[in-house]
Amino acid sequence: MLASPLTALEGLHAELRRNKWIRYFAIFCRIALALGFIPSGLVKVTGERFTGLPSNHPLGHYFDALFLTSYYYTFIGVGQLLAALLLLIPRTALLGAIVYFPIIVNITVLTYATRFEGTRVATLMLLANLFLLAWDYQRLKHILPLSRPDKNDPVAETNKFPFLFFAFVFLTAVSVVVINAFLYDIRPGNSELECTNGCKYNSDNPTACQHFCECIFEQGNLLNVCLNKYHAEKDPAAAGQAK
Repeated sequence: MLASPLTALEGLHAELRRNKWIRYFAIFCRIALALGFIPSGLVKVTGERFTGLPSNHPLGHYFDALFLTSYYYTFIGVGQLLAALLLLIPRTALLGAIVYFPIIVNITVLTYATRFEGTRVATLMLLANLFLLAWDYQRLKHILPLSRPDKNDPVAETNKFPFLFFAFVFLTAVSVVVINAFLYDIRPGNSELECTNGCKYNSDNPTACQHFCECIFEQGNLLNVCLNKYHAEKDPAAAGQAK
């Protein structure tokens, strides 16, 4: 009888769990994710403004409002520090990954929605978090509708270097960077200088790009308002048809 797809996946997962190099990679992901949340969590807990982004920046609008939410701002910081601490302790690593997940999903969606330059880092952090959840699938599955009795088979560690696995990790990281580079026709950057410098490479319409930066950082308009003005100036014919 052929094994079910779930059984085959569990067999593959068990094989990967035995590889010491992938175990080292899981440890690296835990430490990297924890280090990613500790500074931002401390800033929030101590009541400092999280970022140096100007208030006219699309994401700056959000952080200004978030900063004014009193103890909710502190609560997010405590959640980030708790997730980081749990990740650093081997026995609580899975709980840390579970706590980390909704926070990093929210951050990732937010960075894409505001066209923030940090989308690449946030995406890689989300993928690393998903990897950690998959890494502890044998424990996580007991809270999912996939639970089955475990077989107490002896587990032997293998020293074979998983070239295919790490090639996939590398290609995934490169894909995130490359896709993000072409995902948007224009981004506000993290400062007006960064935004205007990007206009030098905007072959479509450098002037429209310059006006977009002014719309964001000097006039303080919302991102969608400035995007509509940019697209209308870049392609007046398409804007006229849209009306």
